[in-house]
Amino acid sequence: MNEAAALAGMIPYDAMGMGLYEQPKPRFIFKMPRVIPDQKSKFESDELFRRLSRESEVRYTGYRERSLEERQIRFQNGCREGHTEISCVTSGTNLQLVFNATQNPYIHDKECDFEKEPGKVHIKSYFIMNGVCVRFRGWLDLERLDGSGCVEFDERRAMHEDAILRDQIDRYNQRLREFEDSKRAYRENRAEDIEAVRRGVVPGGGMGVGAPNMWRR
Repeated sequence: MNEAAALAGMIPYDAMGMGLYEQPKPRFIFKMPRVIPDQKSKFESDELFRRLSRESEVRYTGYRERSLEERQIRFQNGCREGHTEISCVTSGTNLQLVFNATQNPYIHDKECDFEKEPGKVHIKSYFIMNGVCVRFRGWLDLERLDGSGCVEFDERRAMHEDAILRDQIDRYNQRLREFEDSKRAYRENRAEDIEAVRRGVVPGGGMGVGAPNMWRR
């Protein structure tokens, strides 16, 4: 499965050379975003998502070197623990699924359901893929370890993650503005200090080295 692209931004601090009140150069790291700005458009236009959104054959991919009987046991145990590994055959995409494995009979929308159909397990798994909030929905036969499923756009979680992304960008832009303001103020103060030294006035009050000594007799 392709992972979401990681973007890290750094605001360079201009080199000022050696001068008065030299300060350490700060840097700002833009935290890796979990989602992209327009998730639904990406899901609808991307070729990989178009293939995954069609109902197609899926297979359990765990412990391929083991016997079928052992794989069946490990598959069921993994599902009861809340995880499994499958492959979408038509696209060749491997998915690491994690889900809520609770067997509470009062939960109607189960993410792992062994009771819906005899000999099958129905699975729902929510995750972020390539910056888009999606969910896998499908089933696998407990003996053959294959079945059918698809990947759907998860609009509710997409809205939640989009709100987090907007807040993250707003806070980053605010920090950037504050940084630019402080850098501008530092440059202005430094220019005034340099001009004062040139005139022979020590910054902060008093006279420079080249100024006449008023107390000399």
